[in-house]
Amino acid sequence: MANLMHYQTMEIHPQRQELKGFVASVPLRFERGEGTVIYKGRNELRKLTYEGKAYVVKAFRKPPFINRLVYGFLRPSKAKRSYENALRLLQLGIGTPVPVGYVNVRNGLLFTRSYYISDFSECLYTWNDLFQQDFDCTEEVSRALGRLTALLHEHQLAHKDFGRGNILFSPGKEGMKIELVDLNRMYHGTLDIKKGCKNFERLPATPQMHRWIAEEYAKARGFDVEECVRLMQEYRSVQPGKIDDRY
Repeated sequence: MANLMHYQTMEIHPQRQELKGFVASVPLRFERGEGTVIYKGRNELRKLTYEGKAYVVKAFRKPPFINRLVYGFLRPSKAKRSYENALRLLQLGIGTPVPVGYVNVRNGLLFTRSYYISDFSECLYTWNDLFQQDFDCTEEVSRALGRLTALLHEHQLAHKDFGRGNILFSPGKEGMKIELVDLNRMYHGTLDIKKGCKNFERLPATPQMHRWIAEEYAKARGFDVEECVRLMQEYRSVQPGKIDDRY
């Protein structure tokens, strides 16, 4: 009877079926406190190692009561959205840690928690590191982000938490590698020049970085560079508050 009341569902990437046992064990591993904590706040990120390979698991907090019903019947869990958005980004050629799968846990009719599992990123830095260390590749990172964001927006997608901790990068012989993480909140819809530039409002940048980003973004989308620079700096100058889901 206990098993009927407390159960879990999951989905695993078709090419990662050998990890089915590991994915199924993730909730129990969290309860045991396994792995290394990367971040702990409303949600929790941990690095887990399985058969010599590192993975990142994001455990989403237990939602309020009413949302436990909503996620149980009406809406996909945040972990499922993260998984599906990661697959979509990879299809578009946009970097993100390779998704492994997700687990939803329920207690009877009520949704309890969800867990998203991905490969551990090989990127060495986050966007925030650009303001903590000296880099000789700031221009390259900025321009690469402008191109990547333009590609995302051209496919009517926008990251709704486009902030300093959710952009990873790593210089390499084949060019600048950029990956986006924390994908459970994505905007789906048309993005004109104003909506597109507003998407950068939570991203810290110097005036020169704004210009590098704007030059690549405008070139890719057929927008005016100076107008993109103006809009990015204008939106950034306003203290960011809660993200406007309407854009």
